Amino acid sequence: MQLNQTKAGDGYLWIRQGLWLFKKNPLAFLMLVFLYIFIAQFAILIPVFGVFIVLVLTPALTVGFMTACQMVIRGERVLPTVYLIGFKQFGALIRKNLLVLGTIYAFLVLILSLIASAFIDFQQLIPILTEQNPPTIREMKELYTGLGVGVLLYIPVAMVMWFAPVLIAWEKMSVAQALFSSWIACWTNRGAFIFYLLIWAAFIVAVPFFIEAFLDGIGLRAAIPFIIPPYSMAALTVMYCSFFATWKACFTKEELTEGVAE
Repeated sequence: MQLNQTKAGDGYLWIRQGLWLFKKNPLAFLMLVFLYIFIAQFAILIPVFGVFIVLVLTPALTVGFMTACQMVIRGERVLPTVYLIGFKQFGALIRKNLLVLGTIYAFLVLILSLIASAFIDFQQLIPILTEQNPPTIREMKELYTGLGVGVLLYIPVAMVMWFAPVLIAWEKMSVAQALFSSWIACWTNRGAFIFYLLIWAAFIVAVPFFIEAFLDGIGLRAAIPFIIPPYSMAALTVMYCSFFATWKACFTKEELTEGVAE
């Protein structure tokens, strides 16, 4: 393993590579993302501990999805049980480290939530998010301010967690080493990551917003549930596939190129 330095424009290339990977087996990837969303929504129904459990398991699930990317490239069949590979294949030490990493992640998210609550009035935002009332200009300003604060607070957490699960499982690093190495990789390649995340922000946030506004403007609001959710699901899945491209670009000698398997 080696740490590579990429160009800013590579952020766009990662997205193209994620799309290429998705097209190799779209049903498998859609199944995995749908399953993750289902598990997360089901866990939320468990009082107090549900969200915490999902956050703790997130590193292991990440290893499972990244392993599925490898399997698709090799032409192997992907089953839902790939999500368990982080607990079954790598031994007791790796399993323990993934759970420790998940616990750290859960507490970081909890701390961020407490900090964000000092800047964001969630009670005022609920009617906007649930479309109970038409939002005022002030409410929309609060919504965007809240989103901005949340993103800024989460960026350092995302940097230390981005590669950490895979570094623990595949490179046998300790939790501290994995967190530090992930931070260094993201910081070293920050130009590419900024470009990468800006493009995804446009695809996942801006595009659905404009599609909804356009359909609403031409009187086809009833079509929104049939267009926005499938689009968002597909975009989210391609984004997850592109995570593997970021790993290949930043940490391996071999590049993941469109149309070329490992």
